[in-house]
Amino acid sequence: MSSHLSADHPAAQPPGHGSVEALISQARRLRGDVDAVRRDSQGDASDSRGRWQRALYDLALHQLTDLDTHLAQLRDGPAPEPRAGSLLSRVGSAEWNLLTDEAEWSAELFRVLGRDPASVPLSLDELPSLVLAEDRPKLTAMVTDCLVDGRPIDGEFRVVRPDGTVRTVHMMGEPVLDADGSTASMWAVVRDVSELRRSQRAVSETRDSLRHHPPPPWHGLLRFPDEGRPGLELAAAHLPSTPAPGLRSRHGRWYDACPLGGDGETLLTVGDFAPPETEAHVPAILVGALRGLALAGTRPAQLGDRLAALLEATALPPMRDAVYCGYRPRTRTLTCAHAAGPVPLLFRGGTGRALSGRSEATLEAGDLLLLHTDALGPTAVEHLLSLAPRLTGARSAQEGVRTVTRELGGSPGREDVCLLVARVTP
Repeated sequence: MSSHLSADHPAAQPPGHGSVEALISQARRLRGDVDAVRRDSQGDASDSRGRWQRALYDLALHQLTDLDTHLAQLRDGPAPEPRAGSLLSRVGSAEWNLLTDEAEWSAELFRVLGRDPASVPLSLDELPSLVLAEDRPKLTAMVTDCLVDGRPIDGEFRVVRPDGTVRTVHMMGEPVLDADGSTASMWAVVRDVSELRRSQRAVSETRDSLRHHPPPPWHGLLRFPDEGRPGLELAAAHLPSTPAPGLRSRHGRWYDACPLGGDGETLLTVGDFAPPETEAHVPAILVGALRGLALAGTRPAQLGDRLAALLEATALPPMRDAVYCGYRPRTRTLTCAHAAGPVPLLFRGGTGRALSGRSEATLEAGDLLLLHTDALGPTAVEHLLSLAPRLTGARSAQEGVRTVTRELGGSPGREDVCLLVARVTP
């Protein structure tokens, strides 16, 4: 089957060599200027604003690098064998003949989809088998609109490679008409945009974090491990209190994640003091003590008593509620211990449930665990459980936190709230 690019759509004449060279030079100068500004303005990357700026600079550099590669391809023509990982290796094309049911894929498309180049190209009917279940209706609608109504294809969906990895691809295509004006085949270009979308999400998430999730007052003393822990994606939020007129804001709650002994185990914890009005340094002292005990291998069931004794000996305010969860990534085992108060919420397969007081559970890839302080109240917890389909569909722990904080809102007199979300990775 001949390519319609040569038969039906003659390639346009490329621009002159000199004009492309000029564009390449401009793009590279701009990339160098952006990189220089990024280095000169590199502030404290440990806070939300610093992370947002770093993510935005990285995204701009990523796009300028892609632009440079596109322009170089215009100048040099198609490379016979793009190197692995290059931009050109992430763009493939295909044509599906509706009359013969034949399919032709470029070598790059096999790489994009993670398939053996020696295998038979999939037909249009077989193509959805590669697509994530929730994205299949979108692909079907785009292909149908193209073949029936002649509309160009321009959309994104996620594919699952044979090794289990999920990639986001952008497909652009159009129908190829025969001499009678009937659709004879469909041609499309497919680009792997996973890294680009990941960069854009990083910008969006850090912007949202800066705008909506101010860190707790003690965050500058002891940072939360935003990079995650073995087997877990982590995200957390501190929702400041919304005091009624005449009352001051309170900040007596904490969240944390840290190593628990050795072997990659993690301690996840949230809690608050009684009374909740404490100085900013008090939660920092407690979190520091928690990290020390956890690093020494103190099990979740013993942490409450050890911390209570420590607080009493140092004349610090006592704890009112706290939750301690230990997670072993090798076995995906979660062990929880807590006093009277909030229990962790586990979301899986579109449903949510509260874990028991002292419990052990085996988690699965994609599970989302939510720890929260008692200030939410029973009504808010019930509302969160009703959000199970959205929370289990979250693509990241940060997306789960955003969903929860948007739903909780705020009302006068509400105490500050701490949330910790852990998403189990494959």
